Amino acid sequence: MVCVNPSTAAAQVILDELVRSGVNDVVLAPGSRSAPLAIEAARAHDRGEIRLHVRIDERSAGFLALGLAKGGGAPVPVITTSGTAVANLLPAVEEAWFSALPLIVLTADRPAELRQTGANQTIDQVRIFDGIVRWSADVEAPTRARGQARYWRSTISRACAIASHPFQRGPVHVNLGLREPLVPDDDATWVEPVEGHDGIGFVDEEGDEVQVIRTWTVDRRLMLSVQEPIDEVLDDLAAGELPQRGLVIVGDIDDPEDAAAAVELAESCGWPLHSEPSGQARAGLVAVAHASALAGSERFRAAHSPQLVVTVGKVGLSRGLMALINAADIHIHAEPQRTTDWPDPTRTAICVLGSVPAPPADTQVPESSEWLDSWLMADAGAKRAIEKILDSAPQPTGLHAARALWKVAESDDLLFVASSRSIRDLELVADARPDAPRVMANRGVNGIDGIVSTAMGAALAHQSEGGGQAFVMLGDLALLHDQNGLIIGPEEPRPDLCLLVVDNGGGGIFGSLEQADPAYSDVYERVFGTPVGVDIRALMRASGVTLHDGPDLDSALRQARQTPGISAVVVGPVSRQAEAELHAQIREALA
Repeated sequence: MVCVNPSTAAAQVILDELVRSGVNDVVLAPGSRSAPLAIEAARAHDRGEIRLHVRIDERSAGFLALGLAKGGGAPVPVITTSGTAVANLLPAVEEAWFSALPLIVLTADRPAELRQTGANQTIDQVRIFDGIVRWSADVEAPTRARGQARYWRSTISRACAIASHPFQRGPVHVNLGLREPLVPDDDATWVEPVEGHDGIGFVDEEGDEVQVIRTWTVDRRLMLSVQEPIDEVLDDLAAGELPQRGLVIVGDIDDPEDAAAAVELAESCGWPLHSEPSGQARAGLVAVAHASALAGSERFRAAHSPQLVVTVGKVGLSRGLMALINAADIHIHAEPQRTTDWPDPTRTAICVLGSVPAPPADTQVPESSEWLDSWLMADAGAKRAIEKILDSAPQPTGLHAARALWKVAESDDLLFVASSRSIRDLELVADARPDAPRVMANRGVNGIDGIVSTAMGAALAHQSEGGGQAFVMLGDLALLHDQNGLIIGPEEPRPDLCLLVVDNGGGGIFGSLEQADPAYSDVYERVFGTPVGVDIRALMRASGVTLHDGPDLDSALRQARQTPGISAVVVGPVSRQAEAELHAQIREALA
């Protein structure tokens, strides 16, 4: 029994059930209505039950929680007060929805009697995330009635199970009405126990009695998806025998085992494999690192049209590869992350699988083929051409930054890469390597917002599991979009994270798109280039970030790799026009 008011009792139960459900990290943005949750989260942190992260900006808090979920895999709650504070979580929830990440949005709200009355900081929070959460619950404001504790525990355990379920992982929303008083007091009228469910105890090998602590409801639904041999999949689909001209393309995935399965499939079938940077599969004997650049040539695509394409994860960085998928006779998609959308933007997949197909069971595949050799030779030629053009450039660009980062990063490092130009620059220059670092990106929606905060969270999770240095590569606009992510309280955990910023004075990617056509030169700079004239280095210093300006990019990044805390390497100012011309030279050379 406890002597507390209902709001405090609810907060105690909710935090306890989160811990029982496997939550390790909790992110909090300060506020009044969420005070019971904030106080109990801080006390749980002091007891060593969770790691609490406090951010003054809800948008940054949401993306920090997203990064922690992406890097660690466990559900991560983000707690906010009521009103527009909740609305600021929308970009992070969108990203979690499209990336299938276990984000738990825990929002404090006014009780029902204050809604739709004009009460301060009161909006419709119940439906604010409709369509982009796996599940939502509007929890009634706590009262002294019996049955409250099991209501809260059941709701929270269910939220955590749904958020982290292997077949339907994604964000959930728990909206909690809270009445005053919002801070603990000596209320002696509470009427029921708040303890959770404990399992049957046992005696361990050392003779000590161990009590099993478990969540309120254990989810024991189907947890496995059986791999099927690729030839049997084709047989079941009446799609013919295993073709020689196959191609495996890996998009954004989190699990290294899925990446290894894709490599094994490609090698066993004698097919070329291309992995986007965050596909974790740029390795093996059949890896083609520059397929996206090669496929940009219509001539190449005409000569290398596959009979079968197997895509894995969220694919879509390269228009050329999408064209190859579109032209294939057969397209099979494997979606091991169970994202929410039907994972077929080309609308050509004849089958969607829950796991990467296994190697063929019966079919004998030749050790080498003209098909595979033609891809590997083209890839080697593309590498030489790209290296030659980059080495002759008069100043470093985003491509040089990506190349240096890929060279310096070690196998236990984490690379978080911004959307838009940065991820595509890395895809263009990153060679296949057996000791590749872990690469992450916000590929659910491919937005540039929240990059700094997401990278912070991913780095904290990566390093809490014993990982090495973390880097985030981003442009100046992505940095400015989330510069609040650099504001960290003195008592907050800080990762070892280096920001590699390409300062090209605006939106660099548009220089390679249709918008850069001279026909639009009268409006291009204002509405696409969008220069802002911010001194990025001064901004970094003002935020307490250590700057590294070595004699060259490699040296600066190596210095940063040895520097604890938050540091940065800034490349530029880079001429966007020169950068666009460099990309054009590469396209012409490969064509």
